[in-house]
Amino acid sequence: MTKEPITFSAIINGEKIQTDKKIPRENPTHPEQIVGYAPSNTKEETIQAIDAAYEAFKTWAWSDIDDRIERMNRAIQKIKDELPEIAELLSREHGKALYDAQGEIAISLMWMEFAVANVKKVTSPEDTTHEHGRTIITHDPMGVVSAITPWNYPISLSTIKIAPALLTGNTMVLKPSPLAPLAVSRVTEIIADEFPAGVLNLVNGDAEVGIELTSNPKIAKIAFTGGTNTAKHIMKAASDTIKNMTLELGGNDAAIVLEDFDVNDERALRRMVISNFLTAGQICMIAKRVYVHRSIYDAFVEKYIEAANKWIKVGDPFHPEVTVGPVNNKAQVNYVKSLVEEAQNKGAQIIPLGTILNPELMDNGYFLQPTLVLGADAHDNVVVEEQFGPTVPILPFDTEEEVINLHNESIYGLTSSVWGEEEHAIKVARRIEAGTTMINTAAVQGLDVHFPFGGVKQSGVGREYGLDGIKTYTETHVINLPTMKELPYIPE
Repeated sequence: MTKEPITFSAIINGEKIQTDKKIPRENPTHPEQIVGYAPSNTKEETIQAIDAAYEAFKTWAWSDIDDRIERMNRAIQKIKDELPEIAELLSREHGKALYDAQGEIAISLMWMEFAVANVKKVTSPEDTTHEHGRTIITHDPMGVVSAITPWNYPISLSTIKIAPALLTGNTMVLKPSPLAPLAVSRVTEIIADEFPAGVLNLVNGDAEVGIELTSNPKIAKIAFTGGTNTAKHIMKAASDTIKNMTLELGGNDAAIVLEDFDVNDERALRRMVISNFLTAGQICMIAKRVYVHRSIYDAFVEKYIEAANKWIKVGDPFHPEVTVGPVNNKAQVNYVKSLVEEAQNKGAQIIPLGTILNPELMDNGYFLQPTLVLGADAHDNVVVEEQFGPTVPILPFDTEEEVINLHNESIYGLTSSVWGEEEHAIKVARRIEAGTTMINTAAVQGLDVHFPFGGVKQSGVGREYGLDGIKTYTETHVINLPTMKELPYIPE
């Protein structure tokens, strides 16, 4: 699919700002094709965006909540109206299959509608009269939020921040990833057009833009989704001004398959395969390592390969049968290849999975055939590192104590899953160190925007989604009217 490149602008104080220098975004399926251009903003332009948000906050913080809800509802409807075009653009710039791009936008809209429906529940003042007097608790907006978002789910991981931040009375400066800046720019334009100038600003750029967004004293909160190493730099940059943070970071999410899992359950095996290879494995909550009880290991692997070969169809994201498109960028291709090659050199067996529907694209585009890794050591890099690509190791275990220790020794703890008889699986799940543990499903299939999501250990700080994901953009303010009495321990 060849189209003329589309060019997006920055949005600063309600104005669309063009830049001489631009960031090109290629099509991962056809890297010689440029899908579009994002602006390459400077530090000075980033400061202008922050200043605009800072000034807008002074009035937006005290705006009527019904007006905020009405504005967000109009934006939601306009995104729905443009959903086919936005999904097509996302698929072209990202590489994910068209159905996957459509699904990402659907999740985004589901969350935005939840935030609209529940923001009053979170922000309504609590006014209590009690024996010690009267106490009013309000949940006030924080100020300017800097949102820095990744390339793998650019729209959903931006709207997860935009909707609650604006609905609770904050203003925002958003910086998308240069590896998928186009579709999210269009969504941001739609939302920004419904709000007063300066409430939602959009910039793109390199490290100096990111540094300004994390260190500027006018920034009250940082909402970041991305890698753990980047988050460490963000925390250091923010430390001088003690900023509030929500950090959703990397994970090395494990799937634990117990001895009472039914290896003949084709639907469950299909869910497992999808949890490994949806979006070519480029999801923070994807199941990246699978541990199977030794008593069912051989049968599980046999049935897993059958299920994978049925579901995985690699090729052009716009091919109606394709389930796995290209990897987003060349650097990620090389990284995943290096992990697989290292495991193979150490003696692991590498099994290609699925069918390639467009073999003519494989050498030119950023394609990798999904692979299964068998016989890896529990501490090989392909097991302990986040692959973020279409490969997965399956390892046997003998005891629950052993597999729980293997899971919990990781520095990460985003999501996990346990597969088997329900009560047994829940019992094991209680001992898992993770922000979310799913039972007999994993990854996006087990995501529920009604409940909080986030990681433990080096997988993050704070929670998104659910009521917590709205409340995290507010500060608790206690207004106390105590009974007027003198304290007995204060001398006259």
